[in-house]
Amino acid sequence: MLRLALRTLRLRKGGFVATLVAMLVGSAIVLACGGLMETGVRTAVAPQRLDAPVVVTGDQRLEIPGEDADSESMPVHLSERVRLDAALARTIENVPGVAGAVGDVSFPATVLRGQEPVRAGGETFGHGWDSASLMPYTLIEGSRPASAGEVVFDSALARASGAAIGSEVRVAAGGGTGSYRLTGIAEPAGDPTRSAMFFSDADVRRLASQPGKVDAIAVLAEPGTGPEELQQRLENALEGTPATVLAGEDRGRAEFPDTQTGSVALIILAGVFGGMAIAVALFVVVSTLSLSTQQRQRELALLRAIGTTPGQLRRMVLGETMLIAVLAAALGWLPGSYLGEAIYAWMVDNGSVPGVIEFHQGWLPVVVAVGATLLIGLVAGLASAGSAARTRPTMVVGEAAAPARHWLTPTRKWFAVACFAGAVALATVTITVMTGPIAAATSGPAVLLWTIGLALLAPGIARRVTAMLSGPVRRAAGLAGHLAILNARARMLAMAAAITPIMLATGIATGNIFLQTTQIHAAETNYTENLSADAVLTSTTGGLGPGVLEEVRRTPGVAGASEFVNSIGFVEQPYFSAQGDSGWQLQGVSADGAEQTTAIPVAEGSLGDLVGNTIAIPVAHARDLGRGIGDTVTMRLGDRAEVELRIVALVEAKPGYEAMFLPARLLAAHTTTGLPRQILVSAAPGTDAGRLTSNLAGVAAEHVGIEVGDRAALTSSFVAEQEAGAWVNYMMAGMIILYTAISVVNTLVLATGRRKREFGLQRLTGATRGQVMKMMSVEAFLVAAIGIVLGSVAALASLMPFSVVVSDWPLPSGPLWIYLAVIGAAAAITYLATLYPAWQVLRSRPAEAASTGE
Repeated sequence: MLRLALRTLRLRKGGFVATLVAMLVGSAIVLACGGLMETGVRTAVAPQRLDAPVVVTGDQRLEIPGEDADSESMPVHLSERVRLDAALARTIENVPGVAGAVGDVSFPATVLRGQEPVRAGGETFGHGWDSASLMPYTLIEGSRPASAGEVVFDSALARASGAAIGSEVRVAAGGGTGSYRLTGIAEPAGDPTRSAMFFSDADVRRLASQPGKVDAIAVLAEPGTGPEELQQRLENALEGTPATVLAGEDRGRAEFPDTQTGSVALIILAGVFGGMAIAVALFVVVSTLSLSTQQRQRELALLRAIGTTPGQLRRMVLGETMLIAVLAAALGWLPGSYLGEAIYAWMVDNGSVPGVIEFHQGWLPVVVAVGATLLIGLVAGLASAGSAARTRPTMVVGEAAAPARHWLTPTRKWFAVACFAGAVALATVTITVMTGPIAAATSGPAVLLWTIGLALLAPGIARRVTAMLSGPVRRAAGLAGHLAILNARARMLAMAAAITPIMLATGIATGNIFLQTTQIHAAETNYTENLSADAVLTSTTGGLGPGVLEEVRRTPGVAGASEFVNSIGFVEQPYFSAQGDSGWQLQGVSADGAEQTTAIPVAEGSLGDLVGNTIAIPVAHARDLGRGIGDTVTMRLGDRAEVELRIVALVEAKPGYEAMFLPARLLAAHTTTGLPRQILVSAAPGTDAGRLTSNLAGVAAEHVGIEVGDRAALTSSFVAEQEAGAWVNYMMAGMIILYTAISVVNTLVLATGRRKREFGLQRLTGATRGQVMKMMSVEAFLVAAIGIVLGSVAALASLMPFSVVVSDWPLPSGPLWIYLAVIGAAAAITYLATLYPAWQVLRSRPAEAASTGE
């Protein structure tokens, strides 16, 4: 049967190519997602400045205790840099095999030319001179910074600033601006992505956000001590401290702690879309093979008539499919590799993933992609083989009508029921359990379940919809419409196979895109409703000094001003069952300006009492925690610090968008920069927004790196942050949509190209080319209309529960043109993939076409 399978593939190039393309693209997408997941899991970050065998840094992981001693703790990732005590370097130096330990501190520092910042191709950070030896940096001019007020630039920064040895330079750092004497220029041994300037120890202690702390400690090894051995010794010596020991390709994480957040995003994204790609590929391949098998009914019936057993037919079809699967898996490796790198590069350019993470696509993603392709081929082959084995010898004379009679097999029926049950269950969970943006976790998979369930019932749905449309179509299109309706009824399974990819493309595109637009709109609405500020001052040089707030408050036209800080924290005591591993949004505000710049409904207490170690929490959280005004909670802030906070206010919040409020300076001290980066300002009565921003521009002019924006700028900045993450989902959804679009073309070209004999007979009976093309236009309309309607129904069924949860309105939010573009593209692809092959087929002579075996 293997030899027969090879011969049939050679003679049926159309079905072979269609199935091969569907499997090959699916294999490439799965491989690309596998590469993204491996990249996220490995989080390989090459060291740039801290090029030592081992690097010790703060542990960004934390275990949140459970309800009692017997409960499992919950691992979480901290959002701010966890720093270490500088004295820990002495402990490390006493470990056997350690030749030296160098502490490193990093803080934003900007060189100024007048009032304008100098950029040397990337961010600029300040460090202590001791860490310059690690890369190493070599002084090519001048000397090291020996005392306060002296600084060394790297060569790129020196060229960009035009500064010479001995000249005075102005540097913005630590929330202020100072003058320094340039004592040296250092050349890095490598090619770092950040510019560096080096200060004296006295200046580092003054400018660093947390004096007495270091970001990392680079550990040098004695001769004969390997990195792995040294890492193990240090882990034993530092057990019980909030430190982690990094070696090999992990060392760069000490310089770029935000890479952990990017790696988690990569893992989630690759897992979700990789699973979706496999599900879509499976369904597309099954649909394509089913159509190909239906078109071979006469051939299969003839084989049965000459004595071929059902088992032999089954093995032949399965053998054909597995041969195609093996070929697709082999050919999919090269495009899959390029696709993974291209997606990763796009994510880096979009700011979704730090560019310092190295892309990796080793043997494991290849194995997974090959295994997934072979599994898809096996399942699709078994489904088609079962259909082939049921072929009756009598079908050799009646292929047109027989296939459509018994399409609803028990397997198809129960799979459809399972999909609908799963979709309904997800919708129920979305409405009853989920809150806010996390509702997307159940709404996204529901789109796929609705579309697959409807696709399984597509023949029956298409038959009923065709019957409903038969009258209007006949009246509108005349004879062509009549012939199209007759063809649709006779070729119901082929029509359903063409409808399925249209429905998948429409449903997935509409569902995923409007899921994002609805979520962004809900977040924007919640943000603006809780904001009453009319202007905002934003620092572009690392943070705002404490004196800026008072200057803003003294500005004419200002009714109130509040520093504003964002971070993430975790409630540690009492036990909080509703707390997930993503933590709670923390917002830092100034007590004497919070009520003028925010519109948070306060149920009890006052935001004006947010001084010292205090907190305001949502009413629902207070109820869950069993706490009220005057009670205390213990929180872990983003830098691992444990603080006990007294509740001074209870606020109302929409479920899913809750935030806890702390004093701005308290929260800022536990962020990576150590300073607030924004000040919210409300206008006094009679002062319009334009006048206010004009007055504030005078304050900004007296400081370096401060930008002034109005309320619209503040809102647009928030929306831009939300859309930055959404674009990644758009891109991945677009990739799946493109795949389904390819399957649309495959299926329609295959279905139309096999109708050469039918078109020839029609022309011999008097039909013209134009009449046949008009008939095919009507058929394309039916396929597009049914596919678009079913896809829209599937998308709406998943979007409505999500929309109710996030916006209290059943209809999704988003521009209408997006939906019109989706259905327009689906219709255009359907018409093009139907009419062009039909036109090619009609170029044959009628007698020649009618005599063909196809």
